[in-house]
Amino acid sequence: MYPEKLEKYLMKVQKPGRYTGGEKNSIVKDKNAVDIRYAFCFPDTYEIGMSHLGMKILYSLVNNEDYAWCERVFAPDMDMEKIMREQDIPLYGLESGDPIKDFDFIGFTMQYELSYTNVLNMLDLAGLPIKSADRESLTPIVVAGGTCVCNAEPMAEFFDITTPGDGEEVVVELLQLLREHKKKGSTKKEFLIAAAQIPGVYVPSLYNVEYNEDNTVKSVTPTCGAPEKVVKRNVANLDTMFAPETFVVPFIETVFDRTTVELFRGCIRGCRFCQAGFLTRPLREKSPEVVEAQCRAICNNTGYDEISLCSLSTSDYRGLEKLLTSMIPWGDANQINVALPSLRIDNFPKELMEKLNTVRRSGLTFAAEAGTQRLRDVINKNVYEKDILSTCKQAFEGGWTAVKLYFMIGLPTETNEDIEGIAKLAQNCVDEFYNLENRPKGKTVSVSVSLASLVPKPFTPFQWEPQDRPEVLIEKQDYLLSCVRSRKINISRHVPWTSFLEGVFSRGDRRLGKVIETAWKMGCHMDSWEEHLDREKWMKAFEECGIDPYFYTARKREFDEVLPWDHMDYGVTKKFLQKENEKAHKGETTPPCREKCAGCGAARLNGGVCNELR
Repeated sequence: MYPEKLEKYLMKVQKPGRYTGGEKNSIVKDKNAVDIRYAFCFPDTYEIGMSHLGMKILYSLVNNEDYAWCERVFAPDMDMEKIMREQDIPLYGLESGDPIKDFDFIGFTMQYELSYTNVLNMLDLAGLPIKSADRESLTPIVVAGGTCVCNAEPMAEFFDITTPGDGEEVVVELLQLLREHKKKGSTKKEFLIAAAQIPGVYVPSLYNVEYNEDNTVKSVTPTCGAPEKVVKRNVANLDTMFAPETFVVPFIETVFDRTTVELFRGCIRGCRFCQAGFLTRPLREKSPEVVEAQCRAICNNTGYDEISLCSLSTSDYRGLEKLLTSMIPWGDANQINVALPSLRIDNFPKELMEKLNTVRRSGLTFAAEAGTQRLRDVINKNVYEKDILSTCKQAFEGGWTAVKLYFMIGLPTETNEDIEGIAKLAQNCVDEFYNLENRPKGKTVSVSVSLASLVPKPFTPFQWEPQDRPEVLIEKQDYLLSCVRSRKINISRHVPWTSFLEGVFSRGDRRLGKVIETAWKMGCHMDSWEEHLDREKWMKAFEECGIDPYFYTARKREFDEVLPWDHMDYGVTKKFLQKENEKAHKGETTPPCREKCAGCGAARLNGGVCNELR
């Protein structure tokens, strides 16, 4: 529970339930009966962190070990942070209320580059030095996992360890190793050298980076026996992988107020902008029987009335029809809604629509990504306008009156015609509703367009591409708005300056560490929240550090350039990504993996299998 000193201040902050702990299914152990204490930190607010599936999995996983105790830690909002600093209350674990500086592991899940300053702020709130080199004792070890650690270089000064890939196995191995080294009385460096030998563990301090005169990376050299390439961890069989049977149930409403179960990891599609699709290869599916058992257990143990079947492309799950045939009657009988996010617009059969019609409807969301076929071919979306319109018509006939479409701007080779195509496609979807023969009387249609800006990411075919400058993206957004003629179409757009910073740090190198530290000292954190992002402070930080941020975003990279993340191995080869980049500029598509193997290289991580039902 929260520190006693905090009690009199809780009613002075928004949503005190963020900071109290004690929720249903939270795990409390005797700290004197465990050898390892683990602070699982989410570098954003409680509502966002408690919606994250990875945190739920690893929380239960660590606590499943009798010698370890995992507690949850979230970034306090501005009002609570002010009180904590004024009253000298250090950052604490929600389960015990103990300061996390006394824990053995402090683990961050890194899902978004704009949370980097939050990491520094949380370490400082904990009373710890922010830099790895200044934390000299064996514990706490600061470790990070998640999407962003595919290129951990901008945060290399601050993390002791990062764990690229799946965390379910490597986390337990690190716990056991630290347990051994604590008993032996090892130094921190002795532990880090040993940890670097665990597959899927990256220790930034054991690698030396040199730069060319043009500021590109010259070389990354391992020391102390660390591997030349760090190969991501890959859980081969999801059916036998650890999966929790219960989740902590929050006191307050979270961003996604439902429970979640994975269907599979990886993706067969190969959309050239999609980092998640490449980072999580090879494809590994759970069997429908395992998915259903996990869904039932979690709903029974939490009381949630909605369960989300999670994956990168849910309608590509080969066991979906079998799963829903069994699950929907159960859900209907127990008033539990089954939500299917991440549906393919070209793979949404009528049978699936009919099954979903028997339960409470969630919104239908489809990713069209680009407004013209030419540009959809460039990004390898493999979706056609006829697919989009026929799926919308099918949804409208099934009783839906609202559809959300995801698009991107700033894609390579994009023209004004492509942007105008977004408005035309949205209008065609509206027309499909009004052209229905049996259109329901008194009802209207809503087509929502969510407009994101491309951030070229590591381990994608677009990792060499320049990123549009913020002012260019704003012009493109304004042009799209001028093309919309119907009030039935609603456009929501992202802030280009957040995409700009995301682009800098996603493809940056170690020299950006001083920019992150400088911006944080200026007061920058909670940068992912529009009301807190201070563009002027960030640009001043770049200037003070003598670093041009556009070197990392607006510059096209050559194929032979050493990239800051080249010593990471996520299975997909650089040669394959180059080939896909070249095909993009020719407007050539690559078929899905199940139609024809494109030879990306990731199958070697799974014994040569990437698309079989395990």
